Amino acid sequence: MTRNWVAVASAEHVRIGRAEGFMQANHGKAAPLKRVKPGDRVVYYSPTDKFRGPDKLQSFTAIGTVKAGESYIGDMGGDCKPYRRDVAWSAKAKEAPIRPLLDHLAFTAGKTNWGYQLRFGLFEIVAADMMRIAAAMEVILS
Repeated sequence: MTRNWVAVASAEHVRIGRAEGFMQANHGKAAPLKRVKPGDRVVYYSPTDKFRGPDKLQSFTAIGTVKAGESYIGDMGGDCKPYRRDVAWSAKAKEAPIRPLLDHLAFTAGKTNWGYQLRFGLFEIVAADMMRIAAAMEVILS
């Protein structure tokens, strides 16, 4: 059964993952990626453009499907060795701001503190939410 996930990272980090075909979650921790399986869909929400930057992007910035295989350890140099999963990212996806979708997504509708769930870094969403986000990003999911 295909599951749908929202991962959270700055857009600059998402761009690296898109270019190199992988995802990370929760600063490279292994446990969150164990829940994600091949064939699952993932969309990234980026609160900012730069990591710990003062800007507010608040947009979905990448969408794709998890490839076959297990999580693995990447090497970013030094002591930074985050866990990753390979993802087939949609090259045609456009960034989509979250604000126009707030009243239409199950995980945000009717919530004044809609950003709270995003603090978890990786969480599952219903298929209808993924389809709505994909449409906003001008992507057709199969």
